[in-house]
Amino acid sequence: YDMAKGNPNWFAEVSSVAKTGALRQDQLDEALAEYQAIYGADFGLSLFEQEYHCSFNSAMVGAYFGAEMAKAERDGRICPVPVNAKYPVHTAWDLGATHNNPIWCFQVIGDQLRVVDFYLPDSDDLEDWCAWLNGKGYNGTDYVPHDIMVTEWGSKRTRIETLRALGRKPRRIPKVSVGDGLQAGRIAINAAVFDADRTSHGVEGLKSYRRDWDDERKTFRETPVKDWAEHIGSAWRYLGLSWREERKEAPVVMPKTEAIYTARPDGTVVSNMTVREQIEAMARRKRKGA
Repeated sequence: YDMAKGNPNWFAEVSSVAKTGALRQDQLDEALAEYQAIYGADFGLSLFEQEYHCSFNSAMVGAYFGAEMAKAERDGRICPVPVNAKYPVHTAWDLGATHNNPIWCFQVIGDQLRVVDFYLPDSDDLEDWCAWLNGKGYNGTDYVPHDIMVTEWGSKRTRIETLRALGRKPRRIPKVSVGDGLQAGRIAINAAVFDADRTSHGVEGLKSYRRDWDDERKTFRETPVKDWAEHIGSAWRYLGLSWREERKEAPVVMPKTEAIYTARPDGTVVSNMTVREQIEAMARRKRKGA
């Protein structure tokens, strides 16, 4: 499809059932139920997304977040997402082997999770990682897994002590089951927008984070496949468990209803309301009286 889409001599189109309207919702519900009765809940949903919604994500059999990432693409939530300088950029880490320590960078504005960047260090030097984050101005809270307390490579300090010494603000994520982390990750994807350029490698990792199918037992195995996407998916689980802590409810500002005038020592008189605010307050009173 990508090849055809980029070639002016080819015609390329993706026509999902949502676009064509070929089936009613009750027919789609019946088709999904049939797939899940044959293949199980997770595998059946993946095949349904593939066949009826033309989902390339769900073709990755056993993808933990396949359906959620497919919906994010359909909703147009993988798009340019600029960093809002008024809000801090927080991070969620997975500390695996020295060569695989992905870091998600995100902002929380109201109820929206804005995933603005993704970093996969190419060295095992913690100082390099912090220098990259500091250089980007990403100085919010660093959410790190519970095993951050182990001694850092080649040092007598723990990793959390090293991060603090480097000026970072690490916060340990409570240890929960993988299942709870996966559910938190799914909720986070449904609330998120992803920067299409800066997070592209991380997004591909979320699509590929999966478990194998056990054909004899007709179910998926419980543990993730040990491949390049495993730590990306784990870091996202940690993000899912932590981003709501940064959600700040916007303060409710009640409109001013009455002008109060105050005399200053120099003889001038000031009001707590501008002329425009007084006119708007007058209009509200008239509407209320009507």
